[in-house]
Amino acid sequence: MYGATQGSLHPQECSPRCTVRCSATAYTKSCMFLCQKCCATCLCVPPGTYGNKQFCPCYNNWKTKRGCPKCP
Repeated sequence: MYGATQGSLHPQECSPRCTVRCSATAYTKSCMFLCQKCCATCLCVPPGTYGNKQFCPCYNNWKTKRGCPKCP
């Protein structure tokens, strides 16, 4: 459902899923960049505009050098 299972998306599906994921943020450009990078690696995007990362472990567990979540 909504690409919420890890590896369930095709690469061409990342952009539309990320558009939904980033629709509620004021930082759309950076959100889209990071979301698409995460989706390309994980082939999933959690449902909704925030949270629900437990549906995609790869997306959830990818961290920055500082230990913060990399994926929006």
